[in-house]
Amino acid sequence: MLPNVALVDPELTVSAPKSVTVSTGLDAFTQCLESFVSNMHNPLTDAICREGLKRGARSIQRACEHGDDIDAREDMAICSLFGGLALANAKLGAVHGFAGPLGGMYPTAPHGATCAALLPHVMEMNVKALKERDPKNLALAKYDEIAKIITNKPDATAADGVNWVKDLCKKLGVPQLSTYGVKNEDFNEIVQKSAVSSSMKGNPINLTDKELEVILKLSM
Repeated sequence: MLPNVALVDPELTVSAPKSVTVSTGLDAFTQCLESFVSNMHNPLTDAICREGLKRGARSIQRACEHGDDIDAREDMAICSLFGGLALANAKLGAVHGFAGPLGGMYPTAPHGATCAALLPHVMEMNVKALKERDPKNLALAKYDEIAKIITNKPDATAADGVNWVKDLCKKLGVPQLSTYGVKNEDFNEIVQKSAVSSSMKGNPINLTDKELEVILKLSM
């Protein structure tokens, strides 16, 4: 279904509680990030992802801590809009590849918080796998570019980007997956379901079952 008109009004989000703002804001940010490094990206999605990442990085913490900050709310509304436009055209990646099955298996796990718990570890694993198996992949340079955008530092690297996301999740109090009842003995089922999910097909490199399991362990 496609709407004839979509109204994006940040004023409607001002009353959203912090927990909802954290979860939905990090989901929007993750959508921009994953679509940017997706193997189905294109120049149009790249452009809107860059803008979405910039706005999300500068405003998500303010929107969460000061819900009445309308400028921050506007940035996050645009980040969310751009993430939706991007994913519809460029797909996503391993974070959302995991998040879909996890949401079905653990109904109390908020989608955005699940994405946030996984995001830095997926970033780290993707960069490692790309360096080892596909060092000429454009996604490697894009992870460095992401770091420059979100840290606002021209010399930032992919590792700096990972650390920035980890620090953001800590500041916003993002729970680990174990909070929602995820157990080590569930890993095999989660990996098998995630590996064949639609979103996983957009990941910049095919991750092995072992690599997917390591991501889960680090997100616990």
